Amino acid sequence: MDDPTELHHAEKNEADILAALKEGVERRRRPIRDRFEGLDKVILGVTGAIVVAFVVWGFVGTESLSTTSTTALNWVMENTGWIFVLCSSFFVIYVLWLALGRFGAIPLGKDGEQPEFRTTSWISMMFACGMGIGLMFYGVAEPLFHYISPPPATVDGQTSEAIETAMATSLFHWTLHPWAMYAVLGIAVAYGTFRMGRKNLLSEAFVSLFGRRAVDGVGGKIINILAIFSTLFGSAASLGLGALQIGSGLQFNGLVGEVATPLLVAIIAVLTFCFVASAVSGIERGIQFLANTNMVLAVLMAVVIFVVGPTLFILNLIPSAIGSYVQQLPDMAARTEAVGDEAMREWLSGWTIFYWAWWISWTPFVGMFIARISRGRTIRQFVTGVLVVPSLVSLLWFAVFGGTAINIQHTADGTSDPNDGIATMVDGVPTISFDGALYDMFNGLDAPQLLTAGLAVLAMILTGIFFVTGADSASIVMGSLSSRGTLEPSRPWWSSGAYSWAVLRP
Repeated sequence: MDDPTELHHAEKNEADILAALKEGVERRRRPIRDRFEGLDKVILGVTGAIVVAFVVWGFVGTESLSTTSTTALNWVMENTGWIFVLCSSFFVIYVLWLALGRFGAIPLGKDGEQPEFRTTSWISMMFACGMGIGLMFYGVAEPLFHYISPPPATVDGQTSEAIETAMATSLFHWTLHPWAMYAVLGIAVAYGTFRMGRKNLLSEAFVSLFGRRAVDGVGGKIINILAIFSTLFGSAASLGLGALQIGSGLQFNGLVGEVATPLLVAIIAVLTFCFVASAVSGIERGIQFLANTNMVLAVLMAVVIFVVGPTLFILNLIPSAIGSYVQQLPDMAARTEAVGDEAMREWLSGWTIFYWAWWISWTPFVGMFIARISRGRTIRQFVTGVLVVPSLVSLLWFAVFGGTAINIQHTADGTSDPNDGIATMVDGVPTISFDGALYDMFNGLDAPQLLTAGLAVLAMILTGIFFVTGADSASIVMGSLSSRGTLEPSRPWWSSGAYSWAVLRP
């Protein structure tokens, strides 16, 4: 018979070995479990299913998806354009009323709480996620387009009056009105989260309207699902524009012959890897560093264009653009199909109403991200930073880049060769390569070849970083929305993956 003491020791050793094995298995499982800890599985599952369905639809029935999307877009533009026009102007008046009235001194945080980020970093991150990549794409092309082909029933194209109208129209689309949309949602979320202690969810902004029971139930989940869906696909379009512009830059520098789909997929894949790495690193280390870097690079490129380009024309254009914008603002803000014919309807659908719909689709993402980085600031400081500062930056950007393009085109109009300009007229419509207009403007500066190539490289770097910061901030917002409102999603890995699918969809 075995010694009972030896049996006891053997059993104890076996128990210790089993305990060690269990602990090892637990350690391996913990990172996987931590990723799902706090996730709202209903929101995650439903949103993921919708995203996958759209991606599959895009691969299997590209034409069907395109036709359906176009039909839906045309219906929205035709039947709800008046709502966009009214609401966009109402938001401007509302946020100014909040800032200038007695509510302006209310802090978006506890009494005495200091801002979480320095003002320069706050503005840089806000601008980078709000419309940085859009200004890179449209900063040259839009003023130039409106100069050649002004809005219907306004002025004749390619005239001195057309310059004023082009700048006023561009500023109308990119300054007060879109940022007011962001500010309304940002104030609501920031006040609820940091002042009242609510969850950092878009649905929490509707508690006063629908009640706590509805927001904590199915209604709140629907709101947050729609917010993620809007963020995912609304910003994917902008990031696609960035990929097109980088591809045009590679072609401009002679690095590729043609910007084909495989090249664009490769560009998006590389940038997607970068934004996943940045998103995992968090706001303080990832987005803040990239946004500050982009601000320096953007200022550098603007200064070079200002010095090398038509400096005096740009200086004269700035006060002229402000005056034209203020003078024409009432007419632009009230412009609907009722004041024009079919040409006006088509123009509004392609420009103003399209922009308002685009900015609204960005509002859940940008508004929530701005709210996240605005803790500790008063409502007055928030509105000043969100409404005024980006508008001034956009003014300078359009004056430098759009003004330079207009000057090049205006000079070319007086020559015998129409190819001297950036754009040409074909059947009464200007032909402008929107993704290549920035590089065409560089080429029209008559600067040394080395400087032109350097500017093109700098533009591609800027666009790439704007791509990363935009996708990065969107990923963190989606991570928060799907993690029951946590301010610091530990691993926004799922939203990064879904976001990659949306951007890479055909």
